This record gives sequence, C-alpha cells and structure tokens, in this order.
Amino acid sequence: MRINLPTWLTLFRVLLLPVMVVVYYSHDLLPWIPWRIANVTAAIIFLAAAITDWFDGYLARRWNQTSAFGAFLDPVADKLMVTVTLFLLVQSHPTALLAVTAAIIVGREIGISALREWMAQIGLRSHVRVAMLGKIKTVMQIVAIVVLLLEHDKDAETLRNWYVGETLLVIAAVLTIWSGLVYLRAAWPALRGDSPAK
Repeated sequence: MRINLPTWLTLFRVLLLPVMVVVYYSHDLLPWIPWRIANVTAAIIFLAAAITDWFDGYLARRWNQTSAFGAFLDPVADKLMVTVTLFLLVQSHPTALLAVTAAIIVGREIGISALREWMAQIGLRSHVRVAMLGKIKTVMQIVAIVVLLLEHDKDAETLRNWYVGETLLVIAAVLTIWSGLVYLRAAWPALRGDSPAK
C-alpha cells in the first residue's frame, strides 16, 4: 500500500498528539520551563494538527489522492486530537462544567461514529455525511481548545481568558448536540426500519 502526501499529513497529525501531551506537562516535569512557554507551545502544536486536518483533505481532493486508508484514518485522527486534548484540560481543571461539556462532545463523537459505521454497513453512508453545521462545530471546538490551552495554569489565581474558552466550549457542545440531532434525523428512517432510497 502506497501512502500519499495527504495520508502522511494525517499520520503526522496523530504523531503530534504525544508531543503535545509531553509539552502540556513539561512544566510539571521540568519546573524551570515557564507555564507560559508550555501553554503557547502546546496550543501551537494543537493548532498545527488542526491545520493539517483541513490541508490533508484539501490536497486529497485537489490531487485526487483519496484512499481507503486515508478515509479511515482521517476521522480517527480528528477525534483523537479533540478527545485527548479535552482529557488533558479536564485533568488540569476538573470543574463540573468542563467535565460535562467534554463528556457531551466526546459522547457525541462516539455516537455519531457508530451511527456512520452502521449506516455504511447498510449502504446508506451518504445520508450521514458531514454537513456545514458539523464543520462550524469543529471550528468552534478548535478555537475554544486553543484558548483553554493558552490559559492552562493550575497555579494561577486569575485564569484571565480561561472562562472565555469555557464559554466557547459550551457553545461548541450545543452545536455538537444540534449537529448530532441533524445526523440522527437523517438516519431515523433507517433506524426505524423504513427502506429509504439509497
């Protein structure tokens, strides 16, 4: 199996995750590293991973280099990127709001992934393809997580823009529920046992 450039970018996105985790905890591991440097670097790594998410899809379509492996790996990399980062943030700031919001986002991703897999098995995968609302939700998640990574500081008395990031993540969670209901509505005839046209 030949791996093309878009797939290499997706693999690169996956490999960036452990690097981001190490950087995120670098101040705990090496206290002489300032919080601010750890924060900014972790946010930059996450943003770089998010940019490759857009770029690999663009190149795959532009150069007609889509592949079965790439189609499988891309959504896995996306969900890993968001889920791992949310777990880090909740561990750092275990508040009820952040935990519930993260649980909603991760739970929705698991549910919709299962729905898409099932719809693909019955030949109706196109009925639950990614919609514009899902893309808006993804952008909101990325912006919220970048803000939260920049403001991650367990020792800070005032978390400055942390609450801005939390608010953005709550909005992302609302969009997550909304887009999930849109997908569920599209799949409902099949879930109910009807026979929609393929």
